[in-house]
Parts: sequence; structure tokens; C-alpha cells
Amino acid sequence: MAITKRTEQDKIEIVGEFKTIQVRTATVIEEDGVELSRSFHRHTVNPDISTTDLANESTEVQAICNAVHTQTIKDNYTAHLAAITSET
Repeated sequence: MAITKRTEQDKIEIVGEFKTIQVRTATVIEEDGVELSRSFHRHTVNPDISTTDLANESTEVQAICNAVHTQTIKDNYTAHLAAITSET
């Protein structure tokens, strides 16, 4: 009877005006190939992610970010952050 634990990115979504990437990671516990438990962790990747932090993402998430986080999106996101910061 072997109990195994694995993680998988089972959902990646592109959301909103600034193309925020939502990543859901499942942690699956199995015994002899039968799933006993599944839990989820979510995180987001915004257009202002540093190259160092982006390198820590999966190759799939990196490819999506490189495709959708254009310079225009990055500039608009930076302007948006500056605008909401100046309001407070």
C-alpha cells in the first residue's frame, strides 16, 4: 500500500483588463492509485511580476505571461497602480 502526494497546476485562467493570471494548484493524496484527498492553493500573477519571480513559475505560466503581458498591458497596469496610489 503506497501513499503518494503530488501537486499539479490544474487550472490557469487569464482574467480582467490587465490580464491577471490566476493559477490553481491541486495537492492530491493517493493510496494505490486511488485518490483520498484533494486540496487547492491559488495565486495570481500580475503584469508587474519581476523576471526573477516569473522564473519561479512553471514553464506553462511563463509562456502565458510572455504572450499576454505585452508592454502596453504592463504600462497600463503601472499607470493604474499609480492612479489608485495617488487617490489614497
